Amino acid sequence: MEQGIFFDTMREGLWVATIAAMPILTVALFSGLIVGLFQALTSVQEMTLTFVPKLIAILLVFWTTMSFMTNSIVSFFQGVLIPLIAGA
Repeated sequence: MEQGIFFDTMREGLWVATIAAMPILTVALFSGLIVGLFQALTSVQEMTLTFVPKLIAILLVFWTTMSFMTNSIVSFFQGVLIPLIAGA
């Protein structure tokens, strides 16, 4: 395998991973921001208050976007990696 093909495949794989993880990371960021703002406004410094809402939000978004993530990863494998492995 040539270096150019290898690096292009790695770049595209990293891009697919970034796109697949973006919904979860975005929700984690915004829910952490909202909980942090709530804690700063009310002076409540409870550790479970930061963990539980973020976990629930992440699980909900993961459950709703699971098909999108699966489809993007499967299309990358079928369109890029399997033809490279098969030698097509």
